[in-house]
Amino acid sequence: MAYNEILIAGFGGQGVMSMGTTMAEAALSEGLNVSWLPSYGPEMRGGTANCSVVIADSEIISPIVLQPSELIAMNLPSLDKFEPAVKSGGYIFVNNSIIKRKLARTDVKAIYVPTLDIAAELGNMRVANMVMLGSYIEATGVLKFDTVVNMLRNVFTGKKAHLVEINRQALQRGAACV
Repeated sequence: MAYNEILIAGFGGQGVMSMGTTMAEAALSEGLNVSWLPSYGPEMRGGTANCSVVIADSEIISPIVLQPSELIAMNLPSLDKFEPAVKSGGYIFVNNSIIKRKLARTDVKAIYVPTLDIAAELGNMRVANMVMLGSYIEATGVLKFDTVVNMLRNVFTGKKAHLVEINRQALQRGAACV
């Protein structure tokens, strides 16, 4: 039985919410049960933001994630706040483009992803969240890579269709970090 409780946290503008909704929509298209619960700080851009995503092949007990099995920390305040809550044996994904410290814990799996560095190499800083999502997909196997890419094809249509390819590349580069 798969039951993943994911907490994604960072500053507003880092793509935390869109990463969560992408995961939720991909999970739905794979026939999984899902919940997505956003939480914003006082400002959307620049303030703190996090969202809880629960992906399960069984009934979801609660959309509230208090002890995540996976944490995606896009900034240091988020890592400092949520690192202690992650279940032993879980994953912590660290945006080490801006977080320079290593984890204090040894009972979790740490994956350090240079999201901003990779996004800069790709020529679009806005895909840093997709770099992180690619590493999450590769490490956990919770979602299928092709499902996420197909979902992005449905989201980016018309004038935005050109964004599918750079997002696919970002996902691949993130997966390669694992």
